[in-house]
Parts: sequence; structure tokens; C-alpha cells
Amino acid sequence: MLKKNKKQNKPKVLVILGPTASGKTKLGVDLARKFKGEIISADSRQVFRGMDIGSGKDLEEYGKGKDKVKYHLIDISDPKKDFDLAKYQKLAFKAIENILKRKKLPIIVGGSGLYVQAIIDNYDLSSFGANRKKRDELEKLGAKELFKRLEKLKQDFAKKINNSDKNNARRLARYLEIVENGGIIDRRLDSHYEFLILGLDFPNEILRERVSYRLLKRLEEGMIAEVKNLKEAGLSNERLESFGLEYRYINRHLNGELSYNYMLKELEIASYRFAKRQKTWFKRFEKQGGIIYWLNKKIDLDKLINGFLLDL
Repeated sequence: MLKKNKKQNKPKVLVILGPTASGKTKLGVDLARKFKGEIISADSRQVFRGMDIGSGKDLEEYGKGKDKVKYHLIDISDPKKDFDLAKYQKLAFKAIENILKRKKLPIIVGGSGLYVQAIIDNYDLSSFGANRKKRDELEKLGAKELFKRLEKLKQDFAKKINNSDKNNARRLARYLEIVENGGIIDRRLDSHYEFLILGLDFPNEILRERVSYRLLKRLEEGMIAEVKNLKEAGLSNERLESFGLEYRYINRHLNGELSYNYMLKELEIASYRFAKRQKTWFKRFEKQGGIIYWLNKKIDLDKLINGFLLDL
């Protein structure tokens, strides 16, 4: 049974973050088994069905049968439908409460920084209503123009946006709609939980090697076939572009725009750059007051987590 913080009287939630290819899922599953926890994915693409390999769901890591670790917010939406930050936050809080009611430890695992921060800092995302006509007008401007406008009006928030959102005109239109009408996207409310944040990281050269290895592994697992299946299921070029990285470059390859070797080279470069941007977000989060326990340092992980759960 999990104890609550004696001073704040708040339930405990564990968070594991890190750049792509850093091993977050494996660590999350290991800790879930050890501390009777369940995983809540914090990834903007893992919510979509049929996007298993490219989004790095690594479902085999969770095990099978009685030994399977339960997970949440994976495979919950059709990739043809929009899934925004507010919807994610609502479902994540619901999952946390569900896990706590069953006396288990919620473990948030993911690299989508904005999704993670919306939970930790309890962003107020529901205080402004939608204007469908206005949003439709904004969407016609395209993702590139919308991001420029958002960056000009709300630079700090724009820096936090992940690659998927940055290329999604519908989401950017919603953010811009709120900002242009005087709304505040990232206003923080008091959190109902206490968080212990664990971070995985590697020196850039090692991270580059891990990114390259994982990319080749995913291609061997059938990532190109996965994108082909999505296209055959009716996903448009624009929609696949909005998912970024693997889905963007492989879609261009399937369309005959990129050779296989050129696609591989460009995707490897883009994936590594994405990982570096994730690391930049983590540093910014720390500057804003977030406390991350980086596991590349000498930390007794079991002692740290036990102390957090038991208020030692």
C-alpha cells in the first residue's frame, strides 16, 4: 500500500523521462514489477493504434500473461482522429486515480516533454472554449505559418512543443486561438500529487549510436510495412507528415520522393536532432524548478524510491 506525503498529504507518482532510445520503457517495466506499479505512457504518438514500431511502444517489454505489467494511454485512438494535449491530460489524470484506487504506483513514462509537464505542473487547459469557425480559418494557414505566429506570441510555450504538435496544423490552430484571445495555455494549478522524477541520459556520441541502432532494429521489425499499412488504411500524406520522424520520412520514401539509403540517412540525422531537442527541454524544465534525479550519476535507485514512497 502506498503512503501519502505526511506534509502535503498527496499521493505519490513516479515519472521516468529521457530522450528517445534511452531505455525508458524497460526501466519503467522493471520498476513497475518491483514496486507494484502500472505504466502511463506520456508519448504523443503511442496513443494511436497501428503505430507500434515507429512510435516505439515496445509492447513486448511489458511481458505476457500473469507477468504482464499493465499499461495505460497506449492504443486508445484512431490515427485519423486528432488527439490533443488537453485530452491527454484528462485521460492521464483519470488513469492516475484508477491506479491509486487499486493501491498501485502510477509510473509515467515518456519523452513528450509537454505531455509530461502538463501532468506534473497541472496545466489549466480547460478554461477557454473553442471557436470552430476561427480554428478552421487558422488551420488553412498551415503548420509552418501557425508555428511562426505562436512562437512570436508565446515563445516560451512554443519551445516546449514536441515534433508532432509542431507539424500539426489543427493543434497549433487551437493553441494560437487560445493565445490570440487572451487565454493562457500553460497556467499552472496546484497539483494533487507528489512526483519523483527520474531521468535517463547519455553523452551525445553514445546517444547517437543508440538512436542509429534502434532505427535499424525498427526497420528490421517492419517499420516500412507499418507505414504502408497506415497509408492503405486511408491516412493522408499530410496526416503522416504531421506525425514526424519515421512516419514522415518513410512516407516520402514510399511516395518515391526519397531513395531508401537517402531516407535512412536523413531519418537518422532527424532522430538524433530530435533526441538533442528533448535533452534541451529537460534542461529548461530544471531551470524552471523541476527536480530530476539523473540515473547516470551514482544513485541508489531502490533507496531513493523507497524513501519517496515511505517519506524517509
